[in-house]
Amino acid sequence: MSTSPPIVEMTGISISFPGVKALDGVDLRLFPGEVHTLMGENGAGKSTMIKALTGVYSIDEGEIRVDGEVRRFGGTADAQAAGVSTVYQEVNLCTNLTIGENVMLGQEVRGPLGINWRATHREAQKALERLGMGHLNPRQQLSTLPLALQQLVAISRSVVAECRVLILDEPTSSLDAAEVEQLFTVMRRLRDEGVAILFVSHFLDQVYEISDRLTVLRNGRFVAEHATAEIERSKLISEMIGKEAATLSAIEATARPDLSENDVVYAAEGIGRKGMLDAMDLEVRAGEVIGLAGLLGSGRTELARLIYGADRPDSGRVSIRGKKIDISRPAAALAHGIALSSENRRDEGIIRDLTVRENIILAVQAKRGWARPVPRREQDEIVRRYIDALGVRPPHPERPIKNLSGGNQQKVLLGRWLATHPDLLILDEPTRGIDVGAKAEIQEHVAKLADEGVSVIFISSELDEVVRLSDRIIVMKDHRKIAELDGGVGVSAESIVEAIAADHNEEEVSS
Repeated sequence: MSTSPPIVEMTGISISFPGVKALDGVDLRLFPGEVHTLMGENGAGKSTMIKALTGVYSIDEGEIRVDGEVRRFGGTADAQAAGVSTVYQEVNLCTNLTIGENVMLGQEVRGPLGINWRATHREAQKALERLGMGHLNPRQQLSTLPLALQQLVAISRSVVAECRVLILDEPTSSLDAAEVEQLFTVMRRLRDEGVAILFVSHFLDQVYEISDRLTVLRNGRFVAEHATAEIERSKLISEMIGKEAATLSAIEATARPDLSENDVVYAAEGIGRKGMLDAMDLEVRAGEVIGLAGLLGSGRTELARLIYGADRPDSGRVSIRGKKIDISRPAAALAHGIALSSENRRDEGIIRDLTVRENIILAVQAKRGWARPVPRREQDEIVRRYIDALGVRPPHPERPIKNLSGGNQQKVLLGRWLATHPDLLILDEPTRGIDVGAKAEIQEHVAKLADEGVSVIFISSELDEVVRLSDRIIVMKDHRKIAELDGGVGVSAESIVEAIAADHNEEEVSS
């Protein structure tokens, strides 16, 4: 651990947007020669904090000090001039240029006649060698490199710009194990040279492998700063979720019915996709609620998208009610009675400028085919049925959905998919960002659907919801299935936390 003063010190950082306070008095310290991980669930404020440090967002309150000097960044150029560089998950490079041109972009060697390309590529070679990538030809087209090497090229560009603080935002999300280790080798080399690295990742194993220090955020607030080696995984998870183990253990589900004789609605053997989800088996029976639990980035949403055909699996086979089926696109899923309500309500759920009626009827129309418009009378009957059944407020079908509260928008989305009469309904974070009353109503509807024989896959970051509703719970971590728990009395949210933490211990014993 560094004994030097922090190179970056952010204190009391607050940022507000219309209707929401994204950061509320958050502190962050970055020391030279350390890898510092920013931890927190979705919506914790990690991205906003990064954008404050890189000049993308102006801060409302607080101050940023670099080398003890107060700095106000009016944009990314100001941050870069102060030695702060960022490599995002989606690499921001020019694939039509060479490796060397990307490494030296904005830092080209110039002569009396303009850019000296020979000298520029020579300097690019030095930068690549500094990070152990001297085998790359700087005159090679960047587009020929895999994503992992493109990220390392982006880091090389930061090195050329003499960055003192390097921010890596979810750099490993699409990398395999060998590529992650290659990235970590470069990170360790830069750390040893005194660079302060801010690392954002949801993979706990990676955090404990590479990180020296970590800061936990929750709901836009600072929770704690720890030396990584000094905090147990279960404690870290509790801080991120916001509930102590003692509180979590008090949450218990009611006795669950025996569904072992019910028909198998959906079965997958070895379903997976490289870089997205390790191959796994899944079986869902009629009237069964399967909970998918795990931290953000564990693979819950990835599994949902493979089941629905939003992403195409590259391994495994799927059967619906015992018949082998190819589900490689959402239309095929809908045709076979599978519906998915996305976690991204804003971008993949509601159509903001359409009415409540138009939003509800979309999936029915898609299932039927656009050449066969749903008659207006039938539309009105469907919409009225689900507005009444789900308690959408206000109950006005022609009201623009953008004018409804988050909870009522979520009810409209649920109505959209229920109108297709699915056999299997996948709900990805259906209660995120809505009030307690609306959450309770949606949970009641899920339980009612199961009683009526609909199979449900329920994904939620709130572990008590998963425990309360699920007949079985599949625990995910690092894009793989690590445990399966039977729901009911005796299972608690703490059981899930313990399964996530215990997986690391089992790996250590087996190795």
